[in-house]
Amino acid sequence: MSKKSSIFTTSKKYKETAMVYKFTILSDEVDDFVRVINIDAEATFFDLHEAILDSVNYTKDQMTSFFLCSDDWEREQEITLIEMDTDSEYDNLVMDSTVLEDYITDEKQKLQYVFDIVSDRAFFIELGEIATGKNLDKAKCTVKDGDAPEQMYSDNIQTITSKVLLDDSFYGDEDFDISELDDEGFGEEGFDESMFSEEPNF
Repeated sequence: MSKKSSIFTTSKKYKETAMVYKFTILSDEVDDFVRVINIDAEATFFDLHEAILDSVNYTKDQMTSFFLCSDDWEREQEITLIEMDTDSEYDNLVMDSTVLEDYITDEKQKLQYVFDIVSDRAFFIELGEIATGKNLDKAKCTVKDGDAPEQMYSDNIQTITSKVLLDDSFYGDEDFDISELDDEGFGEEGFDESMFSEEPNF
């Protein structure tokens, strides 16, 4: 059994009803940046990826990746935009075939969305609320405060090509130095984690 299978199991108590997830998204680069996205629990990580890019007006020609994180923001299971060769101990998951509710079942679940693979820059995401008995046909951004950080540093622009092969160091934890984070798991610029506790807006 893979490590993923033993850690990220589907919660049966939520499976018998429709659900909407409320995700709060923050940046450690821009203090007043906040996005809140409501999305159906049966949507895929690709749907969430698209909703995030739309909410920040980023182009959709770059490699991105999600990481499920521990309570201390340590990266665990990765969900990639396209299928990648990897030596990771976790399963190889791809966004468009991975359903949110199969891997995210608890409020306060933390994720990172790496939007700049080259420089290892990411948004920090927390599942703030699970609204049961509701569904959404399409993800909706309900809070849009502050300007998003620059999508790519100008000297690191890299455009997706069909099934592009990237160096393994672009993924995983090889270049991720947890010692650079403060006690609450964020960089020196940081952000106000209390924003994750704002009231839902379903």
